Amino acid sequence: MSNSPTSTPDYDSTTRLLHAGHEPREFHGFVNPAVFRGSTILFPSAAAMRSRDQRYTYGLRGTPTLESLERAIDEMEGSAGTILVPSGLAAVSVPLLAFLRSGDHCLVIDSIYGPTRHFCDSMLKRLGVETEYVDPRSGPEGLRAQMRDNTRVVFLEAPGSNTFEMIDVAAFCAVAHERGAVTMMDNTWATPLFFRPLDHGVDLSIHALTKYPGGHSDILMGSVSATADYIRPLREAQMELGINVSPDDAYLVYRGLKTMPVRLKAHQSAALHLAQWLETRPEIARVLHPALPSFEGHELWKRQFGGASGLFSVVLAGGGTRAADAFLDALRIFGLGYSWGGFESLALESHLNDRRHAHAPTEGSVIRLQIGLEDPEDLRRDLEAGLEAAGSILAGQR
Repeated sequence: MSNSPTSTPDYDSTTRLLHAGHEPREFHGFVNPAVFRGSTILFPSAAAMRSRDQRYTYGLRGTPTLESLERAIDEMEGSAGTILVPSGLAAVSVPLLAFLRSGDHCLVIDSIYGPTRHFCDSMLKRLGVETEYVDPRSGPEGLRAQMRDNTRVVFLEAPGSNTFEMIDVAAFCAVAHERGAVTMMDNTWATPLFFRPLDHGVDLSIHALTKYPGGHSDILMGSVSATADYIRPLREAQMELGINVSPDDAYLVYRGLKTMPVRLKAHQSAALHLAQWLETRPEIARVLHPALPSFEGHELWKRQFGGASGLFSVVLAGGGTRAADAFLDALRIFGLGYSWGGFESLALESHLNDRRHAHAPTEGSVIRLQIGLEDPEDLRRDLEAGLEAAGSILAGQR
């Protein structure tokens, strides 16, 4: 493996990713890993079975297919190990269960992914864990003010879900580590190609592989990548819960990783082009996109991130639900659906009523847009039709 591009740090991350996780010379020259389907793995002797003295012991504990994907993600994240789980939400819940117990205190950034909040407020609460939410605008000092002696986990997401608030990740992690808390971050928006959480002090990087790594809206999967200090308890929790992923799904995500850099560049370019155009429209009160100089957290984004993905939001200039519905129902290319990160463009109205601090903008409805791989001008014309429909509602209210 000494001649592998993944062992040469001077190569670009795109080049390393194309060759990460699998060595063709170890598999008869095939450039892609084989799909190993199986639960039972045989041992050569009773003694070997007793000592589990072989690399693979049972399908749940890993196969060459799963290891190829884990190693490729480790290459992107710079992590000591990665676990694979059946969804992005499982990638949130497993590390929280691994590092929290009854009587612990958990601090979560308030602009978190909605299902993460629900898990904290339901399952963790039933298990005796208290969760509090941190205003992302309060900065590291705001986090410090909420830390307790029993704070065991600080859970971050940047940019914030749907409203894209930015934080100084390294500064937040430094405060958490002062009190011995484990830091976790949902990094699905940027992917490790545009932001590597572990380089900024995060202990566990969480990713919904459903999104850009899968890239084709046909698979559910999540990953958690950890530093050397935390991979063992994380892996133990995964085995205690008895969850892993299928080899066929792992292969599809592994294959998706190879084109993810090219796809992300296209998502980024089209999204920024459309975001800049949307800023000029009278039907739009605000565009929530971290790469825009007008965005409040732009300088923080620029200092920490190497790029932007295809997801951002717009705030309609009034009209309430009627304007939002008119906008969405007029779209023909944009689908109305959950998730994002696939090849197709999507839109939905964000409902953020459960937040404690990072409240939704008040000018009008927040519409989240996933910019896919369609022609950007076709998407612009589709959005224009939506804006004209919303504009008719706005005009009637003036």
